[in-house]
Amino acid sequence: MSRENANGPVKRSEGTPRRTSKKKARKKRNFFIILTIEIFAICILGVFLWAVFQGTKTQKINIEVSANEGTQDYFDEVNDSTENGGGYMQVALFGVDSREGALDKNTRSDSIIIACVNNDTGDVKLVSIFRDTYLNLSNDSYNKCNGAYATGGPEQAVTMLNMNLDLNITNYVTVGFRGVVETIDSLGGVPIEISSAEIGYLNDYQYCIAEDLGISNYNKVSSEGLQTLDGLQACAYCRIRYTAGDDFRRAERQRTVLTQMSEQAKLANAATLTTIATNAFDNVVTNFDLDTILGVATNVSNYTVVGSEGFPFTDYRATGTIGGKGSCVIPTDLVTNVSMLHEFLFGTQNYDPTPTVHECSEHIAADTSPYL
Repeated sequence: MSRENANGPVKRSEGTPRRTSKKKARKKRNFFIILTIEIFAICILGVFLWAVFQGTKTQKINIEVSANEGTQDYFDEVNDSTENGGGYMQVALFGVDSREGALDKNTRSDSIIIACVNNDTGDVKLVSIFRDTYLNLSNDSYNKCNGAYATGGPEQAVTMLNMNLDLNITNYVTVGFRGVVETIDSLGGVPIEISSAEIGYLNDYQYCIAEDLGISNYNKVSSEGLQTLDGLQACAYCRIRYTAGDDFRRAERQRTVLTQMSEQAKLANAATLTTIATNAFDNVVTNFDLDTILGVATNVSNYTVVGSEGFPFTDYRATGTIGGKGSCVIPTDLVTNVSMLHEFLFGTQNYDPTPTVHECSEHIAADTSPYL
C-alpha cells in the first residue's frame, strides 16, 4: 500500500506487508465516490438515459420538496429571461458512501453537486457544495450539510439545499458506485497535457489505486506532453496535489478531466453509452420521470459544461472546529455567498436572498464566530 508524506506518495517495497488503516481506506474510497458523482454530473445528460433504457438497477423514488417563500416569482422571471424561455433545470447530485446499495438514507452524502442546465443554450454549470459546510439541515438543526441525507435521504437533502441556497431543485440523482476507471476506458480515454513534474506522482498514484482495485497491471506514463490517458491514469492524475498549486491545482486537474470526459461523451455512440451505463450506473436512485429523460436525450449532443465552482466561495468561507460538531467549512456570510451563487448560475446581479437565508446566515454566524 502506498503512503503519503510531505513529498508525496511513498510506495511500499516489495514483500512489505500491507498495513492499511480503516481511516486511510475510507479516505481513498471517498475519493472514488466524489469523482464518480462529478463524472455523473456530466454524463447525466446522456449516459443516465441509457442506464434507464437498458434496464439497469436504476431505482425511482419520488420526493416532496419545497422552495423558500418568495422565490417562485423570482424563478419565473429567471426562466423567462432565457433566450427562448426554456428556463433552467436544477438537479441535485449525491454521491453516497454505500457498498450495500443503501442509497435512500442512513448514509452520509460524501459529495453534493448542483447541476444547472440552461435548456435553451445547453450550457451546464456545476457547483460542488462542500460536504462539511455548516448549514441548516432544513429542520432548524445546524451541522455539516451531509448529515441531511443520512437523516432524511434525498428529500431532506434537497430541501436543505433549497432552504439555504434559495434554489428550486425538484430533481435529484444519487450514485453509490465507483465506476470511474471503467467509464473513462469506455470513452476511449481522455486527452490531457502532462508536465514533467507530474509524471512521477501520477505513476505512484496509479500503483496505489491499482492495488486498491485489485488491478494487476497498469500503464506507466513515461513522457510529458499531450497524450490520451486511460481510466487508471486519469484517476491518478486527478489525485496529484504535491506540485505547484497544491490542492487548488488538483481541483483544476479534476475539472480538466471532467471537461474532457464531457467532450468524449458527446462523441460516443449508442453502444458506448450502453456499455458505460452497464458498467457504472447499476446503482442509481432518482426521481426523474421518463418524459424528462426523453427530453434530455433528444438534445444530448448540445450540452456543454461551461463553468464549475465550489460553495461556499473562497473569499467568504472559513474552516474551524465547531465544538463537538468537528471540523466544518463555514460560510462566513451566507447571504453574500447565496447572492454570488445566483449570479454564477443564473446571471442575476445583486440578488437579495429571502428572509429565510438571512435568518440562516445570522444563526450560522452566532454559532461559529466564537470558534473563528
